[in-house]
Amino acid sequence: MFWNIIVSSLMFHIFEIVNSGKTMEKPKVFKRYFLFISLILSGFIVQNLFSQPVVGLDNCYNHEINATTGKPFHYLWTDTELSGYSRWGEIFTSKWAKIVTIGKPYATVLSKINIYIIVDPDTTSETPVPNYILPEDITTIKRWVEDGGVLAVLANDGPNCEFTHLNMLMSQFGMKFNHVTLHPVTGTNFEMGACTNLPDHRLFKEVTKIYLKEISDINLSGTAKAILIENKKVLMAENNFGKGYIFAIGDPWIYNEYIDHDRLPESFENRKAAENLTDLLLSYAKKK
Repeated sequence: MFWNIIVSSLMFHIFEIVNSGKTMEKPKVFKRYFLFISLILSGFIVQNLFSQPVVGLDNCYNHEINATTGKPFHYLWTDTELSGYSRWGEIFTSKWAKIVTIGKPYATVLSKINIYIIVDPDTTSETPVPNYILPEDITTIKRWVEDGGVLAVLANDGPNCEFTHLNMLMSQFGMKFNHVTLHPVTGTNFEMGACTNLPDHRLFKEVTKIYLKEISDINLSGTAKAILIENKKVLMAENNFGKGYIFAIGDPWIYNEYIDHDRLPESFENRKAAENLTDLLLSYAKKK
């Protein structure tokens, strides 16, 4: 708004001079104000570049190593295979957000990001020595959310996610993942994972059908609210906590394998839902 007022005022002043009788002054005026407006616009662009929202994806609690390459993989921005989040990362960057990968969430680390995404913390079957969410991490994350941070937690179903320590964190926000497996899907019978009774929520704007495979449900307390309920089970939830916001789902959900139609039939609209989720998270993010 400030920049719009400045530029509008300058343009009005130029218009006044152009319509005055001072024809000798016009070339000088045009040149002077053109340079001035260019400088202002350059400052505006630089300011926006430096204040773009930053989205941090965890690679501490989810730290699986590919046995073939010896590198981290699975639900990461850099993972372009079906197991990765590279396509979701592209949605964020298309909306002028910056994506980064972060390790342990020290306060100094969280202070540099606006959105913090935790996905499927490791079990001992995935990582020999998992990095568990510790009490000091919980204190730091909770304080960061209270101060305006946006936390998105995409867990997994019972056998595939470390719930004990994750739920210690989630309980701070009135949520608890249950150690169950809902929406089991056999082979390519994708309709077993279909959700069509979608509520009137920003997340499902212009979305009529999504795919959820092998998901855990969520118990709620306090100010936490359900987003998606199926058969009396909460599959997605949210909470406005302090100045911040939390989104939770018991599934990694929109990784490369199931965001588009590499495998899914055309009737599923996970990409549109992913775009809506991205918009939702960004709308709560305060620029650093």
